[in-house]
Amino acid sequence: PAIPVGVDVQVESLDTISEVDMDFTMTLYLRAGLHHDSVPESRCMVGVAMVADSWRSVMAGVVSQDFTMTLYLRHYWKDERLSFSSSTNKSMTFDSRLVKKIWVPDMFFVHSKRSFIHDTTTDNVMLRVYPDGKVLYSVRVTVTAMCNMDLSHFPLDTQTCSLEIESYAYTDDDLMLYWKKGNDSLKTDDKISLSQFLIQEFHTTTKLAFYSSTGWYNRLYINFTLRRHIFFFLLQTYFPATLMVMLSWVSFWIDRHAVPARVPLGITTVLTMSTIITGVNASMPRVSYIKAVDIYLWVSFVFVFLSVLEYAAVNYLSTLHERKERNLREQQPQCTCVVTHSGQAMMSSTYSEMDAMTTSHYGTPERNGEKQERILVQLAMDSERNAHVGAGAGGNGGSRAYRSIWIDTHAIDKYSRVIFPIAYMIFNIIYWSIYS
Repeated sequence: PAIPVGVDVQVESLDTISEVDMDFTMTLYLRAGLHHDSVPESRCMVGVAMVADSWRSVMAGVVSQDFTMTLYLRHYWKDERLSFSSSTNKSMTFDSRLVKKIWVPDMFFVHSKRSFIHDTTTDNVMLRVYPDGKVLYSVRVTVTAMCNMDLSHFPLDTQTCSLEIESYAYTDDDLMLYWKKGNDSLKTDDKISLSQFLIQEFHTTTKLAFYSSTGWYNRLYINFTLRRHIFFFLLQTYFPATLMVMLSWVSFWIDRHAVPARVPLGITTVLTMSTIITGVNASMPRVSYIKAVDIYLWVSFVFVFLSVLEYAAVNYLSTLHERKERNLREQQPQCTCVVTHSGQAMMSSTYSEMDAMTTSHYGTPERNGEKQERILVQLAMDSERNAHVGAGAGGNGGSRAYRSIWIDTHAIDKYSRVIFPIAYMIFNIIYWSIYS
């Protein structure tokens, strides 16, 4: 007859989903049938300690959300069956060949993607047995574990990664795990350093994990607090973005008629900012929230883009003023234009067909070394109105009334030279006070 087999599946993690290969990868616990482990006669207490041999750069795992480290994993327990008499009370050391013949804890790393025991030139396993039955079991293992990073403050962030150890077969009733020396259970080499992170601290905890089909298990946690170094990103991201914004302000000091100079400058800064943003996002995971570096780069991009729009506004208003002058010239058959310089008339003549743009370049007085772009256009009224005004002034028919029109074509540039730097400085103060 058919034998019914019960199957229980518990998902540990969903590692990857590939839209290109149309597949996904997950880690799960698959238990089938009536599971029964050979447990010790009494509850066994296993102490755990480890020595970190090396860290691989966590920055390389930012996209894959993981970290890799090599460590010496050491187990301590007591097995009366392995006790022996010794006159010198010295321990005995064995290699991996004896490990296969005795009981050892079946530890595994929870949420690990890859792990292996080193076997060069032979299995890196050591078993030390003391006369009273105490056992030290040490293995050299490299593990790649998941680290769910919160990148909302990237690159001014601090990450917490954890390494979790648990027995696969033995529940809390059969096997009790504990850290041998508490927070001192992890020893690190002083030479260990990360190019992108600073290891601030680490601490150990112990909790119980529940599985619906098998029960409660002891789980050991060791949490690492990693602070990211900011200097690399200052040189590669923040300084170039700031320089591009400042370079876009140069156009405010270039003459508005120099179109070949101002337009390429604005387009170059916009394209450079786009390249910086694309380069930063290419090395980051596709998260659905905004990162701190995104805020800085996009605000800088907006400043650069506004500088381009500023020149468009200047050019449009200058053309509009010149068009109004031309229309006003056409309405007056005779126009006497007087361009003043420091209160003295520089030229006065009658124009009938002169373009208004020609007068815009005469007599621009300097004040504090800066050219003033104001033009005083004085239009003579018709002869009848001049005669009326002359009669009211005591019969002086030679006097004329003038209509004055003041045009400041560079007002937007002048204000932009002050508003843009102040606004960007305020943004930097707010940004660094929040995220630093």
